Amino acid sequence: MTVSAIIAAAGSASRMNGINKQTALLGGIPVLARSMQLLQSCDEVTEIIVSARKEDFQIFSGYAEQYGITKFVCCAEGGDTRQQSVINALKHISKETQLIAVHDGARPLAAPKMISQCIKDASIFGASVPGVPVKDTLKTVSGDMITDTPDRSRLFIIQTPQIFRKKEYYAGVNFANEHGLDFTDDCQLVEAVGVKVNLTRSDYRNIKITTPEDLAIAEAILSAKEGKI
Repeated sequence: MTVSAIIAAAGSASRMNGINKQTALLGGIPVLARSMQLLQSCDEVTEIIVSARKEDFQIFSGYAEQYGITKFVCCAEGGDTRQQSVINALKHISKETQLIAVHDGARPLAAPKMISQCIKDASIFGASVPGVPVKDTLKTVSGDMITDTPDRSRLFIIQTPQIFRKKEYYAGVNFANEHGLDFTDDCQLVEAVGVKVNLTRSDYRNIKITTPEDLAIAEAILSAKEGKI
């Protein structure tokens, strides 16, 4: 099974108080470099393309060389939205690709075993995404007034990498382009064309670094994983 991994790393990190979360150090290694190492370690992944801002190309390509990311192909210029950034990266994947994995550059602590299972599930079902049950009670609100309490047992936090058969993913991309749609979640692309998406059980350590507090949490998770605390 040929798997092309696209790492989405072209965001502005607007909630990081001026910190570039992709270059921020996590256990002494840049966050993006750890995400690249993660996908490098997965035997099923055959190539890695990083969607990035043009000014970051040299830095991110340098990470590939410094940290031995031999599956790295290139950086693809990011677009105005996440969806457009991933679409730009699609232009660089191999013709032999059977599965496309889209991963957040700021999600460096995913478990390799989970990724392998997600790849296996996607090869069977056509699409699979990792997720964990919601812990807190959620409310829907209108004008600061609570309107409903969804059944928590049916709610999951969706993570990455999200993995799709190429045919299904391209169908979703074409549909979005034809109808002027822009999604923040890759899963929505294939859902829009009627594809049923499998859920691969993940764990809560696979956090996305979005705020400075998340970086501190990731440090604690990494330290616990390495037996330092």
